[in-house]
Amino acid sequence: MSTPVTRHFGVFKFNPEVTPEQIEESFSMMQKMVGQIDGLLSMENGPYKSDEGLNDGYTHGFIMTFDSPESRDAYLPHPVHLKVVDFVQPKLESLVVFDFDVDNATF
Repeated sequence: MSTPVTRHFGVFKFNPEVTPEQIEESFSMMQKMVGQIDGLLSMENGPYKSDEGLNDGYTHGFIMTFDSPESRDAYLPHPVHLKVVDFVQPKLESLVVFDFDVDNATF
């Protein structure tokens, strides 16, 4: 039996004036948290890529995997995370973040 992990995913709707370069820099900063924050195992991101049209205007998403709910909890007030929040959040019109635990997770 494998150890459960915590998935932390979100979707972003960037402000209209935000450039593609600023979006790229935002996700680059987020990606660099892996290895700087204990328990953050991985981070993936990308733009919306579906013909369903159910994205409600959200243009980009991300998924982070933590080794435990406790690691996710420690990440939230972590100074590296707060620096990223200070950079990214002003560029967003809206965001949704959702966490859940996964048993027998595979990467």
